[in-house]
Parts: sequence; structure tokens; C-alpha cells
Amino acid sequence: MTITLDDVSRLLHVPIRGELVDPDVDVTDYDVIHLAVELFGVSLSDATTEASAVRGPYYKLDWLKQVFEQQRAANNFTGAMRAYMMLLLGCTILADKTFTLVEAKYLPLLRDLNTCGRYCWGAAALVTLYRYLGDASFYSCKQLGGYASLLQCWIHEYFPTVGERGTSGLCGIDSPMRPFEDHRVHRPFDDICLYRGGLKWYSTVVLYLPDRCMRQFGYRQYIPTAPPNVDTLDVDVEWATYMQSVLQVSRSHDDPPAAFATMPYETDDDYLPWYYTVSHPRIRAPQDDQPMEVPVPVYDEGPSDPRLSYISHELHHYLQRHQAVPEDEQFLEIFRALRLAQGGPLPREGPITYDNESD
Repeated sequence: MTITLDDVSRLLHVPIRGELVDPDVDVTDYDVIHLAVELFGVSLSDATTEASAVRGPYYKLDWLKQVFEQQRAANNFTGAMRAYMMLLLGCTILADKTFTLVEAKYLPLLRDLNTCGRYCWGAAALVTLYRYLGDASFYSCKQLGGYASLLQCWIHEYFPTVGERGTSGLCGIDSPMRPFEDHRVHRPFDDICLYRGGLKWYSTVVLYLPDRCMRQFGYRQYIPTAPPNVDTLDVDVEWATYMQSVLQVSRSHDDPPAAFATMPYETDDDYLPWYYTVSHPRIRAPQDDQPMEVPVPVYDEGPSDPRLSYISHELHHYLQRHQAVPEDEQFLEIFRALRLAQGGPLPREGPITYDNESD
């Protein structure tokens, strides 16, 4: 699971199509002053005082609020709007760990208010959050940047049992992987959400890999391909020709193509055995400084006896649907039964009894 472009579109209602921003310019302290004078309409002395207080290519959020109020009172609505949008960006989708500043390099994007909508602000939100979530995966990280409300709302939608929401009757418990289905009439699904490649916002590039979370798009999960190399990825070309990767992700070039899931947890038959070889079904501290072996469920084709083969097949799919591993106590008896149906030895824990002796 992950936060996708589809989630950003549904939760924030910001565009997920448009230009990916990567201008090759540096904003200096000198630029900070003159951009403020030109685009906000403030005086040179006010802009200089602010730049001296910040000491870097930033604007303080409190100062932007003051600029908005001053320029609105002076009927400079264009300057007021730019200040408001910079304040909004710094507080939401482009928030950083300072929690009080916004980078001045975003201001030139608002030079023409009639065309600033051509940028893919949804990708900007996702790149920023991915970047800070990556930093937060290290134990030494103490703070999380990015739009925290986006992350919180995503958790709220996909994990309905968090808190008391699961008992409120306000969420679709039966389809936790696709919580926005009743919202499609307002925000229809955009196939660009299945784009696979890189997303960028200024100098930050992150990988966007929807083939790893196909169930969130209503497809059965299959074994994804290896991620591309970020260092050799031409993001602009990939983004402009996004339909090529969409066809690959949806397997439209295959026969048959990727199948839609009838149940939220549905996967291809070979997916879970592969998943247990590359991931961690359980996260525990290793004992005695030895790495822990992750159990890998092995499912063969079953015995030749058609009755036992049928039982083996049904047990196999039951365990797959519940993503069970042999160490789960609640599935212990079922794994024993599966091994027995596949021709394994009788369990040592005790004799097997039957309700009908003729069986």
C-alpha cells in the first residue's frame, strides 16, 4: 500500500496532470528581495528587512500573512493573491520541517496567475511527502515534513478500524482498499494514476510504482517488475509518454490483461509465495544477534488423489486470501491439514479423529 496520485486527487482535489517542475535556477538572497518587490508589491525596505531576518532564500509564513492583508487593503489583489498562495503552499502540500518558512523559489511559478494552474500540484504534494517519509524511516529522524493532513486523511480512509471510526457506520469496511468509490462521480479515476516511473518537483525525484499496489486500483495484485534506475531515468520523457507505462502496468499488452479483483485481497496465484521471499511478514528483533528466518509458505500442485487435490487446493487459496504464514497460531491447524492433504506425515501433536468412523 502507498499514497497514490489517485489518493491525492480524491483527498485534496488538486490537479494530477500538468508540468513537473524542475527549473535549473538558484534563488539567492538578492533574488528573494527583488522577487518580493516585483511580485508582492512590497517596498524595497520591507523586503530587505524580511530577508535580513530570515537569512536565506525563504519567506516567513507570518510575514506572508501580513503582506496578504496589506496588499489586499491597498487593492493590489494580484500581489495579495500571490502572497496568499505562497502562504497556502508553505502550510500544506509543500510544508517543510521548519513549519514557519516557505522556499522563495516557488514564487516565480506564481508570476502569471492565469497559467500557474498548468503545474501538476498533485505530484508536488506526493514528491514532498514521499521525500519526508523516506527520511522518517530512519530512527534518527525526529520530525516529519510534508503535508501531514494528507497522510492523516489517507490513514483515516484506508484503516477504518483506527480509533472508533470502524463502529461509526461512516466508512466502507467491506472494501478497505478502495474507499473512494462513492466519490468517483465527483473525481473520476484518471488513468495517469497508473503511470510508472519518476515524479519530480524541483531537484527532488522519487519513484512512483503503482504496480506494487494494484489492489488499490481494483486490480488483482501480481508480481511487479524491478524498479527503474533513478540516475538514468528521463522523468520528463516518461511523464510525457505516460500511456506506455500505463499499458504495461495494466498489462493491456498481455493476453489476458490484468484482471480486476472480485475481492479486495485477491492476488495472482504466484504473488504471495514470491512476496514472502522479498518482504517481511513479521517484524521482530532477532534472537541472540542472529537474523530471523522468514517462513516461506510452499504450495505444490497437490496429491494425485482428486479428493485430496481438491482439499489441498481449497486450503491453499484460503491461506492465500488471509495472507497467512505458518507461525500464526490461528492458522496452525489449517497448515497441518494442508501438509497432510499434500501427502505429508501425520502431526505429532496427537491422533487425528473423525466424526464418522467410516471416513
